[in-house]
Amino acid sequence: MIRISVLISLVWLLAVSLGNADYRDEIKELTDRVQVLTESKAGLSDSERFEELVEITYEYTMLDSPEFATFLGDPRGQDRWSDDSEAAMLKREKDDQRLLAALESIDRGALSATGQVNYDLLYDSQKRNIEGQKFPTELMPLNQMGGVQQDIARMMAIMQPKNVGDYANMISRLEKAPEVIEQTIAWMRKGMQAGVTPPAITLRDVPQQIRNQLVDEASMSPMLGAFQSFPASVDSLQQASLRQRAETAFSEKIAPAFEKLLTFVEDEYIPAARTSIAMRDLPDGEAWYAYNIRQRTTTDLTAEQIHALGLTEVKRIRAEMENVIQSSGFDSSFEEFLVFLRTDPQFYHVTKEALLREYRDIAKRADPELMKLFGKLPRTPYGVLPVPAYAEKSQTTAYYQRGSVQAGRPGNFFANTYALDTRPRWEMEALTLHEAVPGHHLQLALQDELQDVPWFRRVGGYTAYTEGWGLYSESLGVEMGFYQDPYSKFGQLTYEMWRAIRLVVDTGMHQLGWSRQQAIDYFMANAGKQEHDVVVEIDRYIVWPGQALAYKIGELKIKELRAFAEHELGEDFDIRKFHDEVLGQGALPLSMLDANIKAWVKAQQDG
Repeated sequence: MIRISVLISLVWLLAVSLGNADYRDEIKELTDRVQVLTESKAGLSDSERFEELVEITYEYTMLDSPEFATFLGDPRGQDRWSDDSEAAMLKREKDDQRLLAALESIDRGALSATGQVNYDLLYDSQKRNIEGQKFPTELMPLNQMGGVQQDIARMMAIMQPKNVGDYANMISRLEKAPEVIEQTIAWMRKGMQAGVTPPAITLRDVPQQIRNQLVDEASMSPMLGAFQSFPASVDSLQQASLRQRAETAFSEKIAPAFEKLLTFVEDEYIPAARTSIAMRDLPDGEAWYAYNIRQRTTTDLTAEQIHALGLTEVKRIRAEMENVIQSSGFDSSFEEFLVFLRTDPQFYHVTKEALLREYRDIAKRADPELMKLFGKLPRTPYGVLPVPAYAEKSQTTAYYQRGSVQAGRPGNFFANTYALDTRPRWEMEALTLHEAVPGHHLQLALQDELQDVPWFRRVGGYTAYTEGWGLYSESLGVEMGFYQDPYSKFGQLTYEMWRAIRLVVDTGMHQLGWSRQQAIDYFMANAGKQEHDVVVEIDRYIVWPGQALAYKIGELKIKELRAFAEHELGEDFDIRKFHDEVLGQGALPLSMLDANIKAWVKAQQDG
């Protein structure tokens, strides 16, 4: 038996090795083809070359990023992880440069109008990616918001096994997870040497996040959830064998690798992490932050301009909040009203189940209202789930995980049920409208279901567009019959204020010399959110510089375009048609969205 087992293991390892070699060979064939399309043009027209390049980008992405393939429902590479070694990263950078050169060899004017739009989006994305190559993002692969300590479990939860082969792929990934952890540690060591680490203060909860994965019983690991129940296509004997292999992979491979990661993070990484918080304090940090701003907002606004815009918005929203307080009959100061909202028991649930139940109730009330505002609705369903326990303490209030028609996976709105006394009911309507409908689920599901567009337009994202739509969606609650009491209305304004505050504190910390405490104090003074939420948010802005700027900037652009369309079209303005036009092309840079809506308005006027 021992010898047979060894032989089987050797055959399996050989198959895995050959499989990996095959995918690398396929990638080489693709990059060689890009070179041919660039140099000799292969006897093809510019339009034909562009179409082939689009197909190559899909094939390359699915082969090189099997996790993304899982997300999209592509069957390739489901038994492995991306190669995140230094050699692989350098190769990707060269491949990106080759693709850009190929795109630049195409005469854009020779493409159709639709082809030009597709070209502009792919070219812009590729150029921005290459611009970012000079900034060593790879040296900070882990922080409290994400990293290998969360990503492995998340990926295993996304996989939807239907047969023995699918379960075998999951086991293969479990067995190969230590390599992912080793590559992560290697990058963090390089980051320590280069002085490129997250601030130590933001890493304080990461050791516990790692410990949360080190369960005493392998069967209780969140990574092995799919092995607790099997579809009917897997018989009982196979189930037992698969479950045992998965638990062995966890106990003998994953757990020791996570122990090693925990020791490294606690004993080496956190002690060596920097004490400053600003991105400008990193090597070439000011240019890096400016790049992040351009990438996230799809504008050329400077940090100083965004800071000033934030101050203006905070002042405007504060005045609206004062009016709501006055109309509520609360006879005291703004600060005392915030204390009331943060502390009165009427605003808090006492069980996680009750919190989730109310979120689901809000979502059900939102669904039928959508037809008043949208002509086209997605067919992809969505659910409301709790944030996984292993990540909830350092995770934000909520987030959305997009679904996929191809993968047969619904979208999900994840609500944080940690520390119930920090989850006020008056924020729940605005939050649901942002994360579920008409916010992220509606927008991203419609994008996923787009027809006759290249693959990257169904899955690509621009933070200013996507998060701008989410924030704009909160304001649609008024037209959908929400915010009927002053507390929920104040909650909606609190969420808008929250995004305005981001413009001030993100630029304040990363460009203008603000301290972390200064940012926390400014947030607490201007919004009703609990201190725990505020601290989590500020630490998020610290490790994701520039990301939080996109929300308000995108929302203001969408509101500006709606006001323009309403003014120009007058009684002929149709809110359903306007929203369908905003969402109908998928995520776009704000400049392209602006041009599209203005062209649409003109077409409406011309009849």
